Amino acid sequence: MNTLPLTDTIIHALAQLVDDSGNNGSYREPSHSDIEFQVNTAGLSKHDPKQQGQTIGKAKRVRAVLYNAMELQPEAGSRLVAGLLSKLRACGGFRETSANYVGREAVDNAKAAFNAEGFNLADDGTVSPKVLTALAGAELTDALWAYARRAQKGAEDAALIAGTGKDLLEATAAHVLMTLEGRYPERANFQGLLGMAFIALELAVPEIPEQPGEPAIKSMERGLFTAALGVNRVRNKQGAGHGRPWVATLSSEEAKAAIEIVGTISAYLLGKLSKRERRSA
Repeated sequence: MNTLPLTDTIIHALAQLVDDSGNNGSYREPSHSDIEFQVNTAGLSKHDPKQQGQTIGKAKRVRAVLYNAMELQPEAGSRLVAGLLSKLRACGGFRETSANYVGREAVDNAKAAFNAEGFNLADDGTVSPKVLTALAGAELTDALWAYARRAQKGAEDAALIAGTGKDLLEATAAHVLMTLEGRYPERANFQGLLGMAFIALELAVPEIPEQPGEPAIKSMERGLFTAALGVNRVRNKQGAGHGRPWVATLSSEEAKAAIEIVGTISAYLLGKLSKRERRSA
């Protein structure tokens, strides 16, 4: 199960999905009781203003809980996102013929919010991660950025690309080479593929000795490359994409650090690629 993203935009989109204040005075599910059930199930009752005695509308209630969750309990917040979407699907919120239909604009806003984070929200309210192997060009760049941002926040499922066993760093390196050179060696090992991507972006690698007077950033780039190799060594190569993507001996703190390293290096490569593309435009 992929962890659903939790961002400012998604929070506002979800608040719009549950809001019935502009519904010409007519009631629309989910009810406050439904929201409370989902909040409690996700373990976020202490962040619920209504359970603290406040009188508050549905949209403000959902926003308040999710903003606190994003800051303090992101995993629980992700569970609440999934729970609210499930309830909205069950009560007909995504079905145009239903009295509980949330409206086309609200659905489109939610779809755009999830799309920006590398997820597809279908018209029926089901959410699935984008399969990046089906994307190319600017669309793939945007999706990789979304995965990188989530990995930087420690989202474990962001380290492996949906539907494949491909590591986010592998996918990013391959995309760099495809963009700059029109091809990449599919049989290359991780170190070779990443090294070619670094060199294509004119980044420093440990195999190229330090040059007199070179910028200090080159030392950092060599460190990033070495860190990437270290992360790859602790990848679980036995059935990647199923369950925990790290070797069993890693603690949760070590795995989180590995994920964040993947996100940071991927984001660095994508940033350099964007700069190269702007320069050549």
